[in-house]
Amino acid sequence: MNSVLQHDLNDLENILNQAKEQGIHFLNNLENIPTSNKNTIDPTRNLNEVGLGSLAALKEFKERLAPLMIASPGPRYLGFVTGGSTPASIVGDWLASVYDQNTQAIKAQGGVSALIEFETINLLLQLLDLPKSFLGGFVTGATMSNFTCLGVARQWIGAQSGKDFAKTGITETIHILTATPHSSSIKTLSMLGIGSNNYTTIKTIEGNREAIDVDDLEKNIQNLNGQPFILISSAGTVNTADFDDFVEIAKLKEKYNFWWHIDAAFGGFAAVSEKFKHLTEGWEGADSITIDCHKWLNVPYESAFYLIKEKHVNLQTETFQNSNAPYLGNPLENFNYLNVLPENSRRLRALPVWFSLIAYGKEGFKDIIENSTALALHFANELIEDDNFELLAPIRLNNVCFTLKGDHNQEKVSQFLTLLNDKGKAFMTPTVYQNRKGIRASFVNWRTSETDIKIIIQELKESILDLEI
Repeated sequence: MNSVLQHDLNDLENILNQAKEQGIHFLNNLENIPTSNKNTIDPTRNLNEVGLGSLAALKEFKERLAPLMIASPGPRYLGFVTGGSTPASIVGDWLASVYDQNTQAIKAQGGVSALIEFETINLLLQLLDLPKSFLGGFVTGATMSNFTCLGVARQWIGAQSGKDFAKTGITETIHILTATPHSSSIKTLSMLGIGSNNYTTIKTIEGNREAIDVDDLEKNIQNLNGQPFILISSAGTVNTADFDDFVEIAKLKEKYNFWWHIDAAFGGFAAVSEKFKHLTEGWEGADSITIDCHKWLNVPYESAFYLIKEKHVNLQTETFQNSNAPYLGNPLENFNYLNVLPENSRRLRALPVWFSLIAYGKEGFKDIIENSTALALHFANELIEDDNFELLAPIRLNNVCFTLKGDHNQEKVSQFLTLLNDKGKAFMTPTVYQNRKGIRASFVNWRTSETDIKIIIQELKESILDLEI
């Protein structure tokens, strides 16, 4: 064995303890770590010939790389709908690395860690009150979950005319209907060869809404004259957390032939709370659903899962099976995740979620969801009381979309947000809503409290003074 590796092996407990101390120091000091910084490094470092060993590498990390890290898991990081990491999820994530499984099979000599993934999906279905008619698995994020779901939807479109698009390529027009899709869904259309411009935009409901106008949807369906299509709907739009009417869409599903996909990256967790459960009523009728875990479930990046109706498993296998690897056996007789998902190599990504669900239960996540939504409303009320800001949309769940008051200040919105973020006490992301520049604050972090709202409001007021409106 290499001498440096042998030394590390002999000193493993000390190495891991020091890494743990580094992690604890970061997590215990999130309040004091900036949410944004301008630190930089020269990334052209030369590779060591011999190697320094883990402790020396850790020392260099502390000195050179740790200063680049921001408090993205912290309570005042309100950008990108980013959750933090609960203690239980960190345990699961660390152990996923320690056990280092390639999670694929549920019955094999080479390991059956996929049983943990099956159990975790079962727990998630219970959390979200969804039927067991869905099968699921873990991927890196909403983009890959959308890719998985819409990949099977693409195969379904081909099957309607007896075609196997996975083997022969797309030979028919694929019709996509959607109103306010997330950018990851559009990116997915590009990756699937459908084309990022090849979709029909459905009108949204009048009155500052982002949800599908069901009447306009049906008109567009009728214009297809019976041709099958894919509907991409939303459970929580990224700007205003608006929801499509799943009950009405389910009625259309009884009349017309289409694949119904729901992007519920963060909004799906509304189902956990009795206060917001009505928003997801009817979503069990979908063919596929995308949900992120590194958002409202508060587990480390990267974590999301797909849900696809079990009745579509043959189409899913046709889409993703490793058909040129006979040693893997019959994909339907010997379940293996590499035959139903894009990745052939998969870490035990379910474990942080399993730990979270076992540790905190439905009550714990209900509290997180309801605390986040209450804080979003509180923050919005504080903005309304300040003459410098105005809301761009009502608060429907956990996202606050706002801007500087007055059209004459539109040109200053970007400058204002830069000033705010540069202070490092809070972080938000820019957006454009109904042709107006705005700012989006997303409340999903389990640590965020009313004290944080006070700090954030103070930072907003100071940034306004700096801007000199």
